[in-house]
Amino acid sequence: MKDLKFPIHFSFNIGTFANDFTAKDADGRTVAYVKQKLFKLKEAITIYSDETKTKVDYTIAANKWLDFSAAYAIKEVNGTAIGKVARKGWASIWKANYEIIDQHDKIQYHIKESNPWVKVLDSLLGEIPILGFFTGYLFNPTYNVTNLRGDIIVKLKKEPSFFGKEFKLELVKPIDNDDDDRIMLSLMMMVLLERRRG
Repeated sequence: MKDLKFPIHFSFNIGTFANDFTAKDADGRTVAYVKQKLFKLKEAITIYSDETKTKVDYTIAANKWLDFSAAYAIKEVNGTAIGKVARKGWASIWKANYEIIDQHDKIQYHIKESNPWVKVLDSLLGEIPILGFFTGYLFNPTYNVTNLRGDIIVKLKKEPSFFGKEFKLELVKPIDNDDDDRIMLSLMMMVLLERRRG
């Protein structure tokens, strides 16, 4: 996923049993196809270069069995670790709160939901017949990736759509060094986890 052209769009495939989505850049070029392995005690996803699923680029897998405070190891297809994304346990119950950790186990970035009330209202109205069908258009959370100084680097926002299937990733500030893959992959794991939570 080099030379990414922002914004990047995540489009979930609602016509399959798998939890999967395609990531496309500003030119409409597919930069990744993400598929979550179902029925696993440890959550795991595979990132392919495109929808044909002929070439695996990365894998992400939990370090624990189903657990709300698990860390997810990000690896290249050859097994080289490039970092982790970790959910901050109890801090993530009210709003999404994750840490992006580099290959040396040092925290580099934070992912935080900007307004937790969006998720609360989405969940409440989602239980109401008929109205629940439209929550994908009414409530759209935003997730900010910040560096250790608190500067926002990228924003991931759910776009108005039925079933919450569209997300847009926008670059706010230049990404340091080779962190773009680590940030992108961490957000891919995070959006799968948060989408499942509602």
